[in-house]
Amino acid sequence: MTSQTTIDATGPGDRAPADPSDGPPAKGLRGHPWFTLITVAVGVMMVALDGTIVAIANPAIASDLGATFAEVQWITNAYFLALAVSLITAGKLGDRFGHRQTFLIGVVGFAAASGAIGLSDSIALVVTFRVFQGLFGALLMPAALGLLRATFPAEKLNMAIGLWGMVIGASTAGGPILGGVLVEHVNWQSVFFINVPVGALALVLGVVILLDHRAENAPRSFDLLGIAFLSGAMFCLVWALIKAPTWGWADGLTWAFLVGSTVLFAAFAFWETKVKEPLIPLALFRSVPLSAGVVLMVLMAIAFMGGLFFVTFYLQNVHGMSPIDAGLHLLPLTGMMIVGSPLAGAAITKLGPRIPLAGGMAATAIAMYGMSTLETDTGSGLMSIWFALLGFGLAPVMVGATEVIVGNAPMELSGVAGGLQQAAMQIGGSLGTAVLGAVMASKVDGDLPANWTGAGLPELTPAQLDQASEAVQVGVAPVAEGTPAAIAAKITDVAHDTFISGMSLASLVAAGVAVVAVFVALLTKRGENAEAGAGVGHI
Repeated sequence: MTSQTTIDATGPGDRAPADPSDGPPAKGLRGHPWFTLITVAVGVMMVALDGTIVAIANPAIASDLGATFAEVQWITNAYFLALAVSLITAGKLGDRFGHRQTFLIGVVGFAAASGAIGLSDSIALVVTFRVFQGLFGALLMPAALGLLRATFPAEKLNMAIGLWGMVIGASTAGGPILGGVLVEHVNWQSVFFINVPVGALALVLGVVILLDHRAENAPRSFDLLGIAFLSGAMFCLVWALIKAPTWGWADGLTWAFLVGSTVLFAAFAFWETKVKEPLIPLALFRSVPLSAGVVLMVLMAIAFMGGLFFVTFYLQNVHGMSPIDAGLHLLPLTGMMIVGSPLAGAAITKLGPRIPLAGGMAATAIAMYGMSTLETDTGSGLMSIWFALLGFGLAPVMVGATEVIVGNAPMELSGVAGGLQQAAMQIGGSLGTAVLGAVMASKVDGDLPANWTGAGLPELTPAQLDQASEAVQVGVAPVAEGTPAAIAAKITDVAHDTFISGMSLASLVAAGVAVVAVFVALLTKRGENAEAGAGVGHI
């Protein structure tokens, strides 16, 4: 049994077969697969950019609004927290009401929240509207994947997701470059205002081009208690990861939230077996390839986001580059993701996902090992080799893991599958930053006292040592004002050498995670494109 055409509330002009293979090829703009891809790419570009572009603007925001370091951290944390908590529920909304509608609402809301941030005159308003950005971004991202899943025939889905992944990768890696240019030559508000015209373009394209697709047996009710359990579990998990560097991994509060997250996940799993229309049918995870795809996405994000987190500090604070120069030095990474994503889509279509995914994670592991060898005086050429290899390795994983997750889910759960893919990436990124951050902190705390003493520098009090350690963890030399030049040079050498030792260990851990991901990749296979007639239980 195949899915049948359903009628959307927007009228007869927006009817579409639930499975793109069920109907004739789209003619004109409405529902055309490649124009649909362009439209959703414009929308997701805003969300991907905001994941990294804002970091460049944070110092200017702090200076202009008089914000503390802790308050500035929440500009990023509030966004990722809202995004991670809402993604799966937002995907379910798309499955229920149509991905076209949720995509357009997400675009309008994200652009409006961005404009509101640019007009804000207090840090509290900035953080508040960042939450709204995260919520509307959560509506937009799974809907984009749901539209691609429904619009492209199976044999072209890999290529479409490859181009989609190219936009995500280029936007994520290009954020610091664009942010640096805007902050340096315009103002910090322009980092947010830029989303308004982009959102307007995505809205116009969406109204003209997007065609709503729904499976015959799309969900008709909401699992409200399941949403509450899952949202609570995700909140506790991400909150613990965000606060662990401040509270400490051994602190009772950190463990209280981790335990609370575990309990809520268990309650969610139990409830999903009892409710008539669950938020996430647990039978979905009977698909080994889909489950492997989710795990692979988490592991990839741990290695990528966690490792890249320190590279920006390395370039700016150790090598003394400006934000723009640092972004330009990451162009090999961006360029290889742009070139590699569509090529990866073609390779996966021809070979299946296992070989490209395993090879991609192997290349990622080698690149992270190479980054562990970087020194304070490493030249741009050698850095570019490792950055390019990292981009080359990430491209097939971004494309293949996404297709494995979305392609192995039934059509009526394509939104939930898209939410799973994005949630896995957000959790992996948070885990990578938190865990590798803890590795860095531990290494710096262990090495700094001996390195400081070995350089013949004046002894520090415990409080001074803690302050120095916090600075060194981000590559900053703790040189007090008025320090003689000779002493300042020694402090700088010690700080940078200690930072390098910490980054090296964190990169090795990231490489180890990537090696584990190689074996997980071997469990994947091409998306089955299971349809409504097969049912979730038949996956």
